[in-house]
Amino acid sequence: MPRYVLYQRDDCHLCDQALAVLASIRFPEPESVFIDDDVALEDTYGTRVPVLRDNRDGRELDWPFDAGQVQAWMR
Repeated sequence: MPRYVLYQRDDCHLCDQALAVLASIRFPEPESVFIDDDVALEDTYGTRVPVLRDNRDGRELDWPFDAGQVQAWMR
């Protein structure tokens, strides 16, 4: 199981922005999980995407976030 997951939607400009923030700090590439066709994920993340999750400890970081917030969240 990958350490990081980014929950997102298809054709989501905010998700694209989140990926750009992660790339700007050379964040380890997260697994992309698209919630569009999953009722349980829709219920959990529907209004929150994009959401970055650390599978190691279950912490989540909701959008909006910037590079500094991601770096602090990783510590």
